[in-house]
Amino acid sequence: MKLDILAFGAHPDDVELGCSGTIAKEIALGKKVGIVDLTRGELGTRGSAELRDQEATQAAEILGVSVRENLRFADGFFVNDKQHQLEVIKMIRKYKPEIVLCNAIDDRHIDHPKGSSLVSDACFLSGLLKIETELDGVKQEKWRPKQVYHYIQWKNIEPDFVVDVSGYMDKKIDSVKAYASQFYDPNSKEPETPITSKNFIDSIKYRANDLGRLIGVEFAEGFTSERYVAVENLSKLI
Repeated sequence: MKLDILAFGAHPDDVELGCSGTIAKEIALGKKVGIVDLTRGELGTRGSAELRDQEATQAAEILGVSVRENLRFADGFFVNDKQHQLEVIKMIRKYKPEIVLCNAIDDRHIDHPKGSSLVSDACFLSGLLKIETELDGVKQEKWRPKQVYHYIQWKNIEPDFVVDVSGYMDKKIDSVKAYASQFYDPNSKEPETPITSKNFIDSIKYRANDLGRLIGVEFAEGFTSERYVAVENLSKLI
């Protein structure tokens, strides 16, 4: 299956928190979108890997993505090396996306910048003919996405561009809330973490609201790019 967009996240819920408004909008526009999680989030303070698997499936259904896979790398301990790069390359060559979305280039959680550089490097390497990979016993063809964009996560990184996601915030928030074990629950007896406060869940909306304010729309999501962002002509700007 060829996808238009493939979004990678170091953990289940990274994609939902970072760029699910954009994903929901692209799907509504007829694009085929997939998600690949690098780990199962097994080191998360709350819940379990098995529960995160179920929550990720529910979130994918809410967003309407075409496919979701998990590479089962070691949460907290995966690295950007040949072994991990080859596994990511297999996903890129399998789905042949035009655009790849991945973790923030700098963030509070150490897995986020690691995942960012791992996926970015794999996108380049995936286009090299002499790197050979097989999937299910079949040799894969080289493929390099046209664009690699990094969504913004915990830190308020200055975006290189923003996407108007007005009309898609409810779906974004619903997809995030599918991870009920991870976020605000006043009745939970499990330990508190930086993402379990009510302020954090509220921040999903008010951060998008503030980015939207800056470009004259209701809600927006920000991204950074490794190359210049080009537009077809001035009339394509909003």
